[in-house]
Amino acid sequence: MRKFLATIILPLFLLACSKPNQAQPAPKAAAPAPAKQAPLASLPDFTALVAKEGPAVVNISTTQTVHTRGFPMMNFPGMSPNNPFYQFFRRFAPPNASPHEYKTQSLGSGFIIDSNGYILTNAHVVAGADKIVVNLTDKRQFKAKVIGLDRSTDVALIKIDARHLPTVALGDSASLKVGQWVVAIGAPFGFDNSVTAGIVSAKGRSLPDDNYVPFIQTDVPINPGNSGGP
Repeated sequence: MRKFLATIILPLFLLACSKPNQAQPAPKAAAPAPAKQAPLASLPDFTALVAKEGPAVVNISTTQTVHTRGFPMMNFPGMSPNNPFYQFFRRFAPPNASPHEYKTQSLGSGFIIDSNGYILTNAHVVAGADKIVVNLTDKRQFKAKVIGLDRSTDVALIKIDARHLPTVALGDSASLKVGQWVVAIGAPFGFDNSVTAGIVSAKGRSLPDDNYVPFIQTDVPINPGNSGGP
């Protein structure tokens, strides 16, 4: 009898001991580690560049007397004679019309390349101007004179009577690469030190004329008054 009870109790004990093991949940599989993402390329910070070069960028305003023959409606008051549209529509003026004279004003930009008052700008900004006024970022105003200009490259050098001015150093365009970031600083619509940015789209571009002059093409937003700025 004892042997029979021992035989019964032993299987029950083994069964009781095995129940907790059966009730335990299976261990969860470890979650896969998140895949490492490549770091995003950071955008360039232009604040130091603008703080350094901005004070040497100037606002240029010009006044020009235009002499033409034609009816008043054909004279386009306020339009510079350097504007291609002016030259195009002027051909429709009657040949025997009376002479007419008016003044036109335009805005542009430039940048100081020598502390003694030499300023680089575009030729079409100052060509034929009777009066050139340069406004510095410190609100000083100077009359300027043209030292020289080259229409084929659209570059002009003007000078103001001032000393100890901030300057912008000319860069090396040969080392410039397509896709690099570039910044334009100017005075569009007369607003001083306006900054826009973009990239170099292409190098070695030229205009459809007889003289091959390589230009740098960018997608930097440019507005009226930016002409001549760096």
